[in-house]
Amino acid sequence: MENNRVGDMSGLDPMNLTEAYLQLSARLLSDPAKLWQTQFDLLNSYGQIWQSTAMKMWGMESKPVVEPGDGDRRFRHDDWSENPLFDFIKQSYLITSGAIQKLAADVDGLDEKTAHKIEFYTRQYVDALAPTNFAMLNPEVLRATVESNGQNLVDGVKNFLKDFDAETGQLRTRMTDTEAFELGKNVATSPGKVVFQNDMFQLIQYAPTTEKVFKKPLLIMPPWINKFYILDLQPKNSMIKWLVDQGHTVFVMSWVNPDESLGDKDFENYMLEGPITALDAVEQATGEKRINIIGYCIGGTLLGATLAYARAKNMDDCFASATFFTALMDFSDPGDLGVFVDDQQLASLEENMSERGYLDGGQMATTFNMLRANDLIWSFVINNYLLGKDPFPFDLLYWNSDSTRMPAKMHSTYLRKMYLENIFREPGGLTLD
Repeated sequence: MENNRVGDMSGLDPMNLTEAYLQLSARLLSDPAKLWQTQFDLLNSYGQIWQSTAMKMWGMESKPVVEPGDGDRRFRHDDWSENPLFDFIKQSYLITSGAIQKLAADVDGLDEKTAHKIEFYTRQYVDALAPTNFAMLNPEVLRATVESNGQNLVDGVKNFLKDFDAETGQLRTRMTDTEAFELGKNVATSPGKVVFQNDMFQLIQYAPTTEKVFKKPLLIMPPWINKFYILDLQPKNSMIKWLVDQGHTVFVMSWVNPDESLGDKDFENYMLEGPITALDAVEQATGEKRINIIGYCIGGTLLGATLAYARAKNMDDCFASATFFTALMDFSDPGDLGVFVDDQQLASLEENMSERGYLDGGQMATTFNMLRANDLIWSFVINNYLLGKDPFPFDLLYWNSDSTRMPAKMHSTYLRKMYLENIFREPGGLTLD
């Protein structure tokens, strides 16, 4: 009965937001002057917007009170600027959302982690309420509805039903036309062969296309949170093709997409059965004992651990060079990803993973999409469901949608030891053997 104790909100609040916003409310109530000032400033801004709108309706020149920030592409349609009504709606939203976010961000007395969580989820809230996301407030959607006699909304419902999984109750909004791509045909087209495989990965070898070749092979260790072929989308943007065209013999580790049978695989398994094993496989394929190696994202973190392990075992001579792309070693400032990691959220996540032995790839994808919600969530809601359009074929978004699962034990170790405890930066902090 202990898991059902009074006050245990983990099942109802897996993101652990209740406590954060209770603290915010308490701080705001203790400083009513700030609330009054925020309200006064907001009313003053609305007065300026009313004046600007009235001038525009009378055909007079008027400067906007507020404009979208750099990189905000939601209000690109001409009507958001040229039509006085929609210009008013746009500016009202920008003023209000800005006031809400400023109020949430300027509260004193909150610890840094709580303040960051409030800032992040407040941004999610105001992004969701943007007028662009509502059919009756979006001029582009209204025009499409009139011009098509509502067919865009009918098509939007069809797209919604296609994306909705009735069995799981989950909505997986398509970002691209997945049927437009086929692995080996128009993505991941560089010719290669599998020269080794085990339970954890396949090792793919790509031969150089030049007469003269570099002596040392190159091993690339991608992350296992998504697929390796980000490096080989199409010939025009393929890093793998570029490398073999320069004379490199390239090996890429293609990690397995784990199921429940690999639920007990831990971070050290990924090292010992991953790059440490790959070293021998590369030597068998080429005869070379020294290699160049690249690691990025969590693959770069694993590379850091591998180098430390190799030095401790007096085998670091096998690495001629090591290159890292966007890899964390010190997790003290993980950015917005940090809002998803605390004791309560991890406990809820671990309970969820224990039932299946892995973290579903869709959950990981949703987390990353929330980091850029306007671009990776709401733009597709508008395109697919309000405008009734099919998603545009885009190789990068096809790769982004091709999510992978995480073994339960490894993912728990990674989040707890790296993100929460940040022991990876401590000498001897992490034992892998």
